[in-house]
Amino acid sequence: MPAQPASSQFTSPARFDRDYIAESLKSILGSAVKDVACAPLLGDASDRTYFRVTFAEEAKSSGSGSLILMQLKEPVSGPETDFTRILKFLRTLQLPVPELFYYDSAKGILFLEDCGDTTLEDWIRDHPGDREKYYREAVDLLSRLHQRATKHVGPDCPAYHLRFDVEKLMWEFDFMLQHYVGGLMQSPLNEQEAGEIRRHFRPLCETLAAEKLTFTHRDFHSRNLMAHKGGLVILDFQDARMGPCQYDLVSLLKDSYLRLDDGFRREMIDLFIELKEKEESAPVNRREFYRIFDWMSIQRNLKAVGTFAYQSCVRGNDRYLEYIPGTLAYVRKTLQERSDLHDLNETLKKYLPGLQGEFPGEQ
Repeated sequence: MPAQPASSQFTSPARFDRDYIAESLKSILGSAVKDVACAPLLGDASDRTYFRVTFAEEAKSSGSGSLILMQLKEPVSGPETDFTRILKFLRTLQLPVPELFYYDSAKGILFLEDCGDTTLEDWIRDHPGDREKYYREAVDLLSRLHQRATKHVGPDCPAYHLRFDVEKLMWEFDFMLQHYVGGLMQSPLNEQEAGEIRRHFRPLCETLAAEKLTFTHRDFHSRNLMAHKGGLVILDFQDARMGPCQYDLVSLLKDSYLRLDDGFRREMIDLFIELKEKEESAPVNRREFYRIFDWMSIQRNLKAVGTFAYQSCVRGNDRYLEYIPGTLAYVRKTLQERSDLHDLNETLKKYLPGLQGEFPGEQ
């Protein structure tokens, strides 16, 4: 790597150079390093930027090491962020999340364990025969996350103070109306239309908000689970909040990036229910659990559509547009299959372009 400021090497402005990395690594490792190299990584839909740092320790004759440098959009005041607080909380529960080596709060830079490049999505696409094994592990991991974190969450954890209440669930729906309907599809609703669609959607949110509160990851899907050393590692947990346990299960099993057939999805839902019954030593009403799962999937998938549209319209990032048709297909199928959502189905079809399968590019 040429000796130049990192800000001149990457499209995302970086607040560090090679000398800074070398000094930070020396502090982390307790010995000097050499052959430091840094490469940008494809990020997620957030405003964080990621880099892989590779190096060799001068005291060692062979071998090299690596870690991930995560740069926040801008430094945050105080010695902790939501990310570092929740990471430390999850590690105390012996859940598989990356190790944090160093947080430079002044620069807004974190040095994290490198868990590789292979997401659950990548692994399953390359090894389809491992689908059941890894999804069973993912469901088991989600059950452990919910049980342990819900039991131990307290005021020191940011998630404790946040809820998927009616206001939040409706805010996400409005976000979708703004950026998908009004922005991407250029079909903004007038005041009367917006009032009608919101009036029909609100009862669904009220039902979901009344569910028993569980610590929810909020983005527990195939791109936030890394296949690493034969197991799974959880990423992107900084937005965790309290809500229905079905929220994360929907994220995993009605994933915009990796689609599952209905039979396998039901098998994984039943596995989650069995684990839940075992942990809580109480039976679960399966019919009611499935109802909330389906209702939650409507809200969660529409939220994802809004995020994908926002990325395109506001941030100029079109790489999520291809996932909108499939995500809308989830919503359409669930609405059609549930008689208790008939009125909502009829209203959403009136105002959401693409919900009847006419979104450009949908097969």
